[in-house]
Amino acid sequence: MSVIKRFEKLDFCEREALRYLRFGQSEADERTHSALEEVKKEAEAVLAPSVCYLQADVCGNCVGGIFVGEKSAGRFLSGCRRAVVFAATLGIGIDRLLSKYGQTDAFKCALLQAVGAAYAESLCDAFCSFLQENRKEALGDRFSPGYGDFPLQAQREIFALLSPERAIGLTLNESLLMSPSKSVTAIVGWGAPKTEKGCASCQMQDCDYRKDIK
Repeated sequence: MSVIKRFEKLDFCEREALRYLRFGQSEADERTHSALEEVKKEAEAVLAPSVCYLQADVCGNCVGGIFVGEKSAGRFLSGCRRAVVFAATLGIGIDRLLSKYGQTDAFKCALLQAVGAAYAESLCDAFCSFLQENRKEALGDRFSPGYGDFPLQAQREIFALLSPERAIGLTLNESLLMSPSKSVTAIVGWGAPKTEKGCASCQMQDCDYRKDIK
């Protein structure tokens, strides 16, 4: 049975939300900043951030029996004997707001999509920080089905392992789409040597959502 971790509050990064909107910090006008703040407050009021997770053995290119891809295993799990498989969701509240504004305000709906994506990233960061607090070994970088050669179809195996439907109300349909939509499944190894994380580790130089690399 998976373990459940709930969060009362999440950090919000406006720069991250603007990145999802494909704006630089200096490119967004005052109207956008003001509207983004308004939408952020609405989203914050309905957030129900929760995660369910399990520890699993790393064996070759598999974690807990789930095939993660040869390249992904080599990049993210090299030197790891154990990993954490997790599912995280912000809850159904943002989906309800998206449904509301999808019919009445396309601009606000786009902002809400970006705010939700930024909060989902923040939830994963908060969870990994929680994991790190309880471990002497360094965590690796998390990676998700559909990233690199980690098959998207592995979503079914992750759901079978964690049962997030019962744990945190997260479901998966036949098209491998999750509900609530602002949700993430991922794996993070520990005990590996430090490597570049996130966008710095990715070879997709032309990705629209690539963060600035210093």
